[in-house]
Amino acid sequence: MTTPQPAAETTAVTVTGEQIAKPFRSAIQTTTSSLSPRPKLVGILANSSSPSRAYASWTAKACEAVGIEYELREVGINGKAEGETAEQGEVEEAILEANEDDKVNGIMVYYPIFGPRQDGYLQQAVSPLKDVEGLNFTWLFSLYHNIRFLDPRKLALAAQVLTPSPSALPSAPLPTQSTSQPTPSSSAEPAPPGLVKAILPCTPLAIVKTLEHCQVYNPLRPYGSRAYGRTVTVINRSEVVGRPLAALLANDGARVFSVDLDGVQEFNRRKPAEGTEEKSSFHPYHTVKKTEMSLEECLKASDVVIGGVPSKAYKIPTAQLKEGVVAINFSESKNFEADVKDKASIYCPGIGKATIVLLQRNLLRLRDYQVQLRNGASATTASE
Repeated sequence: MTTPQPAAETTAVTVTGEQIAKPFRSAIQTTTSSLSPRPKLVGILANSSSPSRAYASWTAKACEAVGIEYELREVGINGKAEGETAEQGEVEEAILEANEDDKVNGIMVYYPIFGPRQDGYLQQAVSPLKDVEGLNFTWLFSLYHNIRFLDPRKLALAAQVLTPSPSALPSAPLPTQSTSQPTPSSSAEPAPPGLVKAILPCTPLAIVKTLEHCQVYNPLRPYGSRAYGRTVTVINRSEVVGRPLAALLANDGARVFSVDLDGVQEFNRRKPAEGTEEKSSFHPYHTVKKTEMSLEECLKASDVVIGGVPSKAYKIPTAQLKEGVVAINFSESKNFEADVKDKASIYCPGIGKATIVLLQRNLLRLRDYQVQLRNGASATTASE
């Protein structure tokens, strides 16, 4: 007589953005309940398209749910037809006004507006001390060079360039004690005394948090190397999501294939030369090289495949995926075929809710940095 064997697992576990967001949202609600005045986020809408307006409405509801004040500032689009935009000067002026407004703790701009080049300029117009999206050069430079903690006096100096009035935040010593740390994960590394955590772009960060939740990141390894041994394919190399994400994963030790229309690039963490000390707080920044591997070869080698192609027609062939792959979709379009759960061990169909809650966490951190800088400036003035 043979003993019946349990049926093999044939369907992937589904992980939703809400599952990732929930513990962060709870921590944010706890923090905001003790703050007065409430943290304030300003959204700048300069595109009359329905998707941008819908995203703004969603942002407002998400902020209200956690005790964050949200103000939508519509710029130059009253009376304009669907898809029309404001003038670039109007948008830039609105950003600079928000930079100077002491009541505003964070700024987000609803892109796209004018296209990659002009929008890229506007991203740099947002003060790094109010950039909840983590797209200012100060934050991107830190990401690409794997600088995880910064001296806040440098942030104040960078902010002064974009807020040139006398009320601009001063370059002052920072108290070492933080007032708000909305971080539910015990794996987070605290900032060294006198430094603050770098702000990361919220969509790439949401994907990293999803990988941590799925235990793709190994918590037994030291912080900063927990993706070591993993191979990841990211199908998207935009400057907003795909490239920063590939860099984040490589900085954490993963081998990353970055796929876009112009081919495949491979991201790896740079190994320090023998006998030299690492300049970063954790590991040297990554290297990027062109590879002749095809997309199919990348997919078959990858433990994780991340799709972010903004096209309903684009589908990643299930047959080319590695058995047991972790499949994550961050595009509004579904980039995986309908049968992906037959091949994947974990499937995440979207991360929108995780993205917005991590944007809110960025807001609280930036508010914290602003308060500490002002307190430091007051203490400095009083002692002079």
